[in-house]
Amino acid sequence: MAPPNEHVYNSSYQAEENLEKPTFRDGDKALDFLRTEAEVGEGEDIDEKRLVRKIDWMVVPLMFCCYLLQYLDKSLLNYAAVMGIREDNNLTTEQYGTLSLLFYVAFLAFEFPHAYMMQRFPTAKYLGSCVVAWGTVVACTSACNSYGSLVATRFLLGMFESAISPSLILITSMWYRRDEQPKRVGFWYIGVGCASMIGALLSYGFQFYHGDRFKSWQILFLVVGLITVTVGIIVIILMPDNPMSAKKLSHAERVAAVERLRENQTGVENKHLKPYQILQAFKDPQTWLIAFITTAASVPNGAVGSFQSIIISGLGYSDKQTALMQIPGGVIAVVSVLLATWSAAKFNARAANIMIWSAIGGLLGGSLLAFLPSTSTAALAGNYLTHVVGAFLPCSYSFAAANTAGHTKKVTMNAVVLMSFCLGNILGPLTFRDEDAPSYTPAKITIVAVDSVAILATVVLLLYYMWQNKRRDNANVEHKRDVEFADLTDVENKEFRYKY
Repeated sequence: MAPPNEHVYNSSYQAEENLEKPTFRDGDKALDFLRTEAEVGEGEDIDEKRLVRKIDWMVVPLMFCCYLLQYLDKSLLNYAAVMGIREDNNLTTEQYGTLSLLFYVAFLAFEFPHAYMMQRFPTAKYLGSCVVAWGTVVACTSACNSYGSLVATRFLLGMFESAISPSLILITSMWYRRDEQPKRVGFWYIGVGCASMIGALLSYGFQFYHGDRFKSWQILFLVVGLITVTVGIIVIILMPDNPMSAKKLSHAERVAAVERLRENQTGVENKHLKPYQILQAFKDPQTWLIAFITTAASVPNGAVGSFQSIIISGLGYSDKQTALMQIPGGVIAVVSVLLATWSAAKFNARAANIMIWSAIGGLLGGSLLAFLPSTSTAALAGNYLTHVVGAFLPCSYSFAAANTAGHTKKVTMNAVVLMSFCLGNILGPLTFRDEDAPSYTPAKITIVAVDSVAILATVVLLLYYMWQNKRRDNANVEHKRDVEFADLTDVENKEFRYKY
C-alpha cells in the first residue's frame, strides 16, 4: 500500500467503479457527484500529494485570515483597555467584564441558527458574508461613546463571529482526511497567536497618536474593521463551497478530491436537515464529554484573553510596555498550537495533547500566577504559560471533525462544541471582580481548578473511544458498498472507528 499522500487516483477507474445505482437513500452530495460525474473523467492520473498541496493553497490561507481577524476583532477591546476606552466610556471593571461576557452570550445564542444556515446555504459564501458583517460592526465600534453603545456592538459582533469556528471545522472536514485534519486545524488556529502579536503591535503604534478629533482606540477599530470587510469579500469570491464545485480544480482533480475522503466515513455535504441526527447528537456520550472538556478548558481562555492587558499592567508596566509585553504570549500560543496539532496528527494523539497542554498552561501557568507575588518575574512567566491552554482547542475541534459522521450530526456537534467554548469564555471574565484587584487571586486559582477537571474528563473520553472501537472490532461487520458517503452517523455505521 502506498504511504499517505502518495496515492495516485485515476478518474476513469473511479468512474468504472461507481456505475451502479446508489444503494443508500438521501446520501451525501459526494455520492451523487461520483455517480453522475465520475464517468465523464478524462482518465487522468492524479497525484494525491500534489492535489493536497493545491487544496492547501486554495483554502487554508483564507481560513487562517478569517480566524486571525475573528480573534483580533474580538480582542480589540482588550487592547483598547490601555488606550483609553474605559475612561472615555466611563466603564467600571464589572461593565468591562460584562462587555466580554455579552460577546460570548451572543456567540452562544446564535450557534444553532448558524448551524442550520450553514447546512442550507453554500458554506464558503455564508462564511464570507458573516466576515463582512462583523467587520462592519467593528468599524462602527469606533463611533461608540457610551456603555450602552458598546453593549450593542459587542452583542452584534458575537452574533456574526459565532459562524466562524463551525464553518472552518466543516470546511476542514470536507477537504481533508482525518489524519490530515489536525495539522490544517492548527494552521488556521494559529491565527489566535498571530492576532495577539498583531494586536499588541497595533495597540503600541496607535498609542503614539494624539489628536483632538479622534482617539487612538477609535482609529484602531476603524482600520481593523475595514480590513476585515475586505477579507470577507475575498472569501466570498475565491473560496469554493465544497470539493465538487471547486473551479480551480480540474474535473479529474475534483473526482480525486472527493474519492480520497472515503476512508473518513464522515461524508462531505448534505443539504437535507435530518432531525434524528440532531437527536442522536444530543444522546451521544462523546458530545457531552467533548462539551464538558471544552467548557472547562475555555474558562482560562476567557479570563486571560479578556483581562490580559489588566493582568500585565498590574505587574507594574506602563500602557505602552503592556502592549508590547503581550507579544511573547502570542508567540507561545503559535508554537504550542503547531506542536500540539503536529503531534496529534503524527501520533494520533488528540487526547494526549489536550492533557499535556492543559497541564502546562492551566496547572503550571495558573499556579505561578495564583501562588506567587504578582510583581515577580515568575508570575509574568505564569501569565505567558497560560497561553498554551489554547492548544487544546484545535485538538477538540479535530475530535468533533474526525469522530462525528452524518452531516446534520456534524453541524450539530460543531454548534455544541462552540457553545461550550462560549460558556467557558462567559464564565472566565466573571471570575475577575473589583474587590479582588489588583492581584485577582481567586480568578487565577480558578484556572488551575478547571484545567484539572478538563484533564480528568479527557481521560474518560479516551477510554470511551477505546471501548467503542473494541466493541466494533469484535462485531465483524460486513462491508457495505458506498457506506462512506451514505450520510450515516458514526453510531449507525458500524464500520466507523473513532480517532483519539
